[in-house]
Amino acid sequence: MALILFDDNAHQTLLPLTYTRPVADLRIGIMTIAEKWAKHLNTTTSFHTLDYLQAKFPAKIEADNLFINGAVCPDEGLLEAIGNLQTGEALKYNDQLLAVRLDQAGAGGFDAEASFDKNIAYTNLFVSIKYPEDIFRKNDIELRKDYQLLTKGRTSAAISATNVIIGNDFFAEEGAVAECSTFNTTNGPIYLSANTEIWEGTHIRGAFAICEHSQVKMGAKIYGATTVGPYSRVGGELNNAVIWGYSSKGHEGYLGNSVLGEWCNIGADSNNSNLKNNYDEVKLWDYNTMRFRKTGLQFCGLIMGDHSKCAINTMFNTGTVVGVSANVFGAGFPRNFVADFSWGGAQGFEVYSLKKMFTTAQKVFDRRDHRNFDEVEQDILTKVFELTEEFRRF
Repeated sequence: MALILFDDNAHQTLLPLTYTRPVADLRIGIMTIAEKWAKHLNTTTSFHTLDYLQAKFPAKIEADNLFINGAVCPDEGLLEAIGNLQTGEALKYNDQLLAVRLDQAGAGGFDAEASFDKNIAYTNLFVSIKYPEDIFRKNDIELRKDYQLLTKGRTSAAISATNVIIGNDFFAEEGAVAECSTFNTTNGPIYLSANTEIWEGTHIRGAFAICEHSQVKMGAKIYGATTVGPYSRVGGELNNAVIWGYSSKGHEGYLGNSVLGEWCNIGADSNNSNLKNNYDEVKLWDYNTMRFRKTGLQFCGLIMGDHSKCAINTMFNTGTVVGVSANVFGAGFPRNFVADFSWGGAQGFEVYSLKKMFTTAQKVFDRRDHRNFDEVEQDILTKVFELTEEFRRF
């Protein structure tokens, strides 16, 4: 059976993070949503997403196909209900399509808004993401679930006796290295993936996960629930932050209640605010309404799309959204919405041209010999540049 993760309206409400990926490719907990479903169902996944993303994230249709909503995280109840679906049957939560099983003919014309042979109501609560802040807000729940899934029936590798481990929910994969650091699991589990490094003098309070080939630099202070994705490097102070991967926040400075995409870089001594001085509710820029949306949160920091970067000593105000491929620098606070492909700071912005952006991206990709800045990547960014033109007028 083919497992295909589809996008619904969440693809639009999760911008700018989903300009460059399907919803199911977002990381929450330890794994991406697609990786969770693949692990639970012991199979590979593909994606039903926007046309300009399909070259990188293709759909693979077979005779028997299971379409699952890419914004929904698996749990025991969902797995059982979805596993019982027969061809033509759809599982729905109110009007939201959770999953449908289709034959090859039906799968070829799949539409999440279409009607199906039989609708089955699902009434249990489950974890899903609709807005960018849901990723850090629900990261603790998913990190604990992923920890249980990944460690079941396994034994942690040994780490150096120079470390202090408090509590029992600590797991290190083979190749994880840590020295002279403290790991406090009393408030949540800690998971060190293969070939990761925790440098000396680091203090980590769970829940926390670091994915393969990433490092935490000396003296870092990390609070839960934080996830550092693969091939990343972090330092300074982090609190309830999720970094998709291939990104760096390698120096002093604070990152809290925030989400960073792929290929981002946070300059030395840069900080974000996650609490307004008047303790008021935080608003975030909404791409669909072109205005700021109430989040219902008192703590909300920085949302940054793929390929964006900031210079040293950058100060991000509470509830700042930075789009894809923005370059932020200069004194003062930049505005709370930095449009995609913008170049500048508090004194104003100009367009960050595709040519300049591609030159930088090529250099960044060259540092990872297993990733190529190929025509597929360039075509996606070109399309995003076109789609976001109107926002650069704000």
